Amino acid sequence: MKRRTLLGAAAAVSIALLAGLPAQAADAVSLRLNWYLVGFHAPIYLGKERGFFSDEGIDLTINEGRGSGVAVKVVGAKDDLFGIADAGTMIIAANKGIPVKAVMSPMNISPFGVVSRADANIRTPKDLEGKRLAVTAGDSLTQLFPAVIKANGLDKSKIDMIFVDPAAKVVAVLEKKADALLGSADAQFFQIEAKGVKASALNFADIGVNTVGLSVIAHEDTVKEKADLIKRFVKAMQRSFEAAKKDPDAAITAAVKSKPDVNADVLKGQLMVDLDLLESPASKGKGIGYGAADDWNRTLSLLKEYRGLKTAREASSFYTNEFLPGS
Repeated sequence: MKRRTLLGAAAAVSIALLAGLPAQAADAVSLRLNWYLVGFHAPIYLGKERGFFSDEGIDLTINEGRGSGVAVKVVGAKDDLFGIADAGTMIIAANKGIPVKAVMSPMNISPFGVVSRADANIRTPKDLEGKRLAVTAGDSLTQLFPAVIKANGLDKSKIDMIFVDPAAKVVAVLEKKADALLGSADAQFFQIEAKGVKASALNFADIGVNTVGLSVIAHEDTVKEKADLIKRFVKAMQRSFEAAKKDPDAAITAAVKSKPDVNADVLKGQLMVDLDLLESPASKGKGIGYGAADDWNRTLSLLKEYRGLKTAREASSFYTNEFLPGS
């Protein structure tokens, strides 16, 4: 009995000592978004609220962005550990020497397309002939548009290209100075409808010109030195998007809590569009975030042909699936 009592006392002391030790600190991780809060970002806020990141030992800070180009530069400078950026923008920047790489491909169908007033009756690519199209000189959409013309056998001379600043494209369509604009099904489409005008969208992906959309990027040093952390982050991101698919309203509620002045209805409309863009035919069934070789190879080819990219690098050098659960 005496020996048992001593053992019990020793165990109690050990437990007490362990209880007094501080819990292991979570890894502080910052994520730079590609833009201000939009529907695509809502699942991330849901994941943070539900503890998916803390479950992986991550203390996540979400920073709004000012464009994919800025997100790439910030991650390339190691000011944020992760970022969200359009794959094409990331490839071009990486080829110029910014040391970043996609570690997850959560949007494998591009939202880029032709957004129009519904009363312009643009239902097929051929309907663009004879119409006025608001575009911005030098942006990625305008550079890719010749691929749409080629893929659909359009007569470019029959499309009146009206060059305006990015913010003026929606105004041009609303004021009927243009019939349509080059934009995004999850952005300008909702900006037009928010003004009480019925909109229509013709996605590039549906008319022969798909590129990988938004990807999660990290610095090359992070990829080499922090594999375990990336795996945990990617797992939490995947859980977040899976949860948003099951309960979109919960994702919107979580996002609005972080920024109460956003329009919840617009945010949900954007999210519902984006959830349909997560998986391409090539990546379907392989898990949210999987990057398919066919999609990345096609993206690289289009960048070379239409955006002036000159590189000897293979598409596989710009992305990886190694951090996905089960890889």
